[in-house]
Amino acid sequence: MNLPSLVLVTAASAVATAASPVVSAIEAPWKLVWSDEFAGNSVDPSKWEFEVNAWGGGNNELQYYTDRSENARVEGGVLRIIARRETFTGPEGTRQYTSARLRTKNRGDWTYGRFEIRARLPKTQGLWPAIWMLPTDNVYGGWAGSGEIDIMELVGHKPAEVFGTLHHGGPSPRNRHTGKAFVLPKGDFSEDFHVFALEWEPGVFRWYVDGVHYQTQTEWKTEGAPYPAPFDRRFHLLLNVAVGGNLPRNPDESSVFPQEMTVDYVRVYSRTGAP
Repeated sequence: MNLPSLVLVTAASAVATAASPVVSAIEAPWKLVWSDEFAGNSVDPSKWEFEVNAWGGGNNELQYYTDRSENARVEGGVLRIIARRETFTGPEGTRQYTSARLRTKNRGDWTYGRFEIRARLPKTQGLWPAIWMLPTDNVYGGWAGSGEIDIMELVGHKPAEVFGTLHHGGPSPRNRHTGKAFVLPKGDFSEDFHVFALEWEPGVFRWYVDGVHYQTQTEWKTEGAPYPAPFDRRFHLLLNVAVGGNLPRNPDESSVFPQEMTVDYVRVYSRTGAP
């Protein structure tokens, strides 16, 4: 979850891309292997771990990530990740914002698959919700030598635009990123739920919004290992809402809190046949 340089894709142009000879989510033989439908009354610890810290994610973010129900809870069949403006003091100091960051590390780790998340996103200046993946084992070194996969990111002052990005190369500052953005033809992502999907197979990534295929990537690299490294090892999922940071910039007088990312489901599929 870091700074991408983007190529915009509108819904109309993405439809043309989806018509290209690439296997789509509908056509592909996928089998459900892991999911959370958030049907209970609490976050399932067998599937999700809370990250509790105030270090700012390496992006000068402002939030304190907590494991409190005020910042993340399951109710009404959804997961609510809530960013709040409040003074909070923990072992790592005092912050003026709180939020939550959940991960499936060592609870759900995959090499390849289809990842599908239905969510409604927040909007306001200074918000940075993300659905993304990090390497579980960091086989190829520190960030971003072992890679990062961003399924969906949004900055709160551009609520109609999301983007998908790969981070790779070498450890910072020798890292690089490649990606594109998708823009809704009308409205924004805070008004309703949308389905964000990624298909990851050997040598290829495909991104979708509501079934529209808007981006494919087949080229990347890392130091000290041949292609398709670093994207040939297991990764885990993360869900979070950051406040401030290098990409969205900080909240200002126009910002409204609390804000939340509401997740209806997370589903992971494996391919059952040849692409």
